[in-house]
Amino acid sequence: MCYFRPEIEAISGYVPGEQPGHGEAVVKLNTNENPYPASPAVAEAIRAALDRGLGRYPHPLGQPFREAAAAVLGVPPDWILCGNGSDDILTIATRAFVGAGQLLRLPYPSYVLYKTLADLQGARSEEVRFEADWTLSDRFAAGSEGLRLVFLPNPNSPSGTVIPPQCVLEFARRLPCPLLVDEAYADFAETNCLDLVAEEEKILVSRTLSKSYGLAGLRFGYVVGQPRMIEQLAKVKDSYNCDALAIAGAAAAITDRDWLAENRAKILATRASLVEGMRRLGFITVDSQANFTWNVHPERPAQPLYQGLKQRGILVRYMNYPGWGDGLRISVGTDEQIDRTLRLLRELMASGK
Repeated sequence: MCYFRPEIEAISGYVPGEQPGHGEAVVKLNTNENPYPASPAVAEAIRAALDRGLGRYPHPLGQPFREAAAAVLGVPPDWILCGNGSDDILTIATRAFVGAGQLLRLPYPSYVLYKTLADLQGARSEEVRFEADWTLSDRFAAGSEGLRLVFLPNPNSPSGTVIPPQCVLEFARRLPCPLLVDEAYADFAETNCLDLVAEEEKILVSRTLSKSYGLAGLRFGYVVGQPRMIEQLAKVKDSYNCDALAIAGAAAAITDRDWLAENRAKILATRASLVEGMRRLGFITVDSQANFTWNVHPERPAQPLYQGLKQRGILVRYMNYPGWGDGLRISVGTDEQIDRTLRLLRELMASGK
């Protein structure tokens, strides 16, 4: 007997990146985590929150973070909604805008969770393929029957490429529905779309503290939108979707701008070394504005290289997109981790494995 909705039975579910076993010594370059410790201010803030005790519920809207982020981002606090990671924000937006049978649009290839969120709603999803140069055609902004929400990862995964803000604004003005710009990796990019929120009510910008702030284990994200949008989205979230420790740690992290600038500089320098090293090995490596690179070799299949690295204690992400192709997405680790990865790749390729 089946007890679940047909939509649940029909989907395979989102599959996160592989996690090593407890205590397993690996170089983990497959889920775009930050290889460096978070700001010391985060631990201090969490300890202070513990000292205050956990017997009371946190602020339902995460007000301490909203106020800290507002000062950094230059928007009022009521323009910000907090989430349990940016995936929570994506879920809230999908639930708020897209009903059963309605349509959610996403680019392809991109973050596979978007389609899963539509499936969970009993909604339809429409993929618009990137062009060969990772741009998007005017079709991305075309009207479609039942279109209720468009997701745009910017920078995109797996490519690390960016759609310029002016193009994003033009897309939003043509679309008949909200456009959520998923800026999980924006702190590593040269541009972002935050200023567009004030220009166009339909634009929402979501971000996470998992990547550039080194807080993947804390689970904290947020979205910036005009107050009417935030007010309606807040109706959909869980009552207390962010706990007191996460709110305290996230507020401390986003306030430490010196730490972010130093960390960003290290990641960008190592990213440049990774791109150069992969190209020397003959890979076609896209210029990235994220903390990872997308790598395709014109002669060597990607999956055996992924397996070879895994057997040698290095996890990268093998990704295969039907109709597009496959490749290796490699997160930017420390200089030592990237040097080791490049060295082992070179040995694998020389051995013919």
